[in-house]
Amino acid sequence: MEKEPIKVKILPNQFLKADGTFDKKEAIKLSGKIAGVCYDKEGFEHLEKEDEEKTIKRIKRTLDCGHHSVYDHIQISFNLQNIPKILAMVLNNEKQYTTSEKSARYTPVIRQEKSIITSEEERLYNKWLDIFIKKIKSQYGHIYNDSKIQKLAQENARYLVTVFMPTQMIYTTSLRQINYITTWMQNYIEKANMNNEFDKKLALSMQELINGFIKVNILEEGLMKNEKHRKLSIFGKNLDKIEDYFGFIYSTTYKGSFAQLAQAHRHRTIDYQMEILDEKEYFIPPIIEDDQMLVDEWLGDMQIIKNVTPQGELVKINEIGKYENFILKCKERLCSSAQLEIMLQTRKTLLKYKKALEESNNPLAENIEMYSHGARCTFPDYECSSDCKFKEGKTLVRKI
Repeated sequence: MEKEPIKVKILPNQFLKADGTFDKKEAIKLSGKIAGVCYDKEGFEHLEKEDEEKTIKRIKRTLDCGHHSVYDHIQISFNLQNIPKILAMVLNNEKQYTTSEKSARYTPVIRQEKSIITSEEERLYNKWLDIFIKKIKSQYGHIYNDSKIQKLAQENARYLVTVFMPTQMIYTTSLRQINYITTWMQNYIEKANMNNEFDKKLALSMQELINGFIKVNILEEGLMKNEKHRKLSIFGKNLDKIEDYFGFIYSTTYKGSFAQLAQAHRHRTIDYQMEILDEKEYFIPPIIEDDQMLVDEWLGDMQIIKNVTPQGELVKINEIGKYENFILKCKERLCSSAQLEIMLQTRKTLLKYKKALEESNNPLAENIEMYSHGARCTFPDYECSSDCKFKEGKTLVRKI
C-alpha cells in the first residue's frame, strides 16, 4: 500500500539557504571558531576575524580527535512530516532535543488515500470510538462535556492503530546530535532482522529519514565515526533479568503499551528502554474492564490487526532514574488530566518505591510518604492552578 513519504524541512535559521538546504559549510566554520575560545587570549571577537585557513585546521582537528561538543552550538529545528510514530519515539528517547508533536488525543485518525493505515484499523478505530464515547458518557457524563469525552474516546481508540501511523513533529537538536543519531540508525539498519516485520518496517523508515537528512545537507562525515560504538537508546535486551531497585536511584521493569512509552518520553531526566514481548499482549482500557464481553471483543479485535503492531501492544519497559526525578514525574502524571495508563503505572511504581524504602529503612521513606495519598493536588509541595473537582481523579481510581 502506498504511503506519503517522510518529508524533512528545516525551519528558518541563520544557516538555512534559499533552496531549503542547510549551509553546513558556514555552520561548521562557526563551530571551528567557537572551538578556539578555550585558549584564545583575545576572545571570540578575535576568532571571528581570524584567517580562514586557521579555522579550517581547527575544524579538522576537532572532527578527527572527537572533540565534537562545539558542534552542539549549532541548533537545527526540523519540520518532520509523515514520520512513523515509532520512529518519532526512537528520536524522542535520545535526550538532547525539544519536540512538539501532533497529538492523537486531540486529532481523530482519518485514513487518507495513500495512508499506511489499513481499512481494518480505520473500521475498528471508528467502532471503538463510538463504544468509548457511550461508555464515558454513561459513567462520566456528569464530569465531562461532549468535547472532552470525544478527546478521551480518541485517546483510547488509537490503541487499535499501528505504531507506524504517520505523525508530524517539530524536532530541534544540534548538528552533532543529528549526525550521531543518523549513525545509530545506520547501525540499526545494518543489523535489523528483515524477516521480522517490525524490524523491517522500522529500518526502512529510518533509511527514508536518513535520505531526507541527506537532501537538506546536514550530515557531516566527521561527526559520524561513532568510535564509542553507541546505539539507539530505546532498544533493550534481556530486560526481565534486571532486578528492581529502589533507593536514591531506582530501576524498575514493567509492561506498558507503545502509547504509554511515548508519553513517558516527555520525562527526559529518566531513562527508558523497551523490548518486544515474545507472546503478544495488549492494554485493556479500564473503562471496559467491568464488561467481560467487551474485553473479549477488544482482545479479539486486537488479534485482527496484530500484524500492524497496534499502539496498544504491550512491550517490556525498563525505567531508570533518580528519586527526585521520579517525584517530578509524579507531579506531572498523578493528575486527573494525565493519560490514564501512565498515571496508573506511575502510581504503581510509587507504591512499590514506598514499600521498598520502608523495608530497607531508607531515609527517603519519610519523604515519599507525603506523595502517597492521591493525586498531585494532595502533595504538600505542589500548587494546582485549576481544581478539577473530580473525586475519582484525585483519589486515582478513575476509569478514563
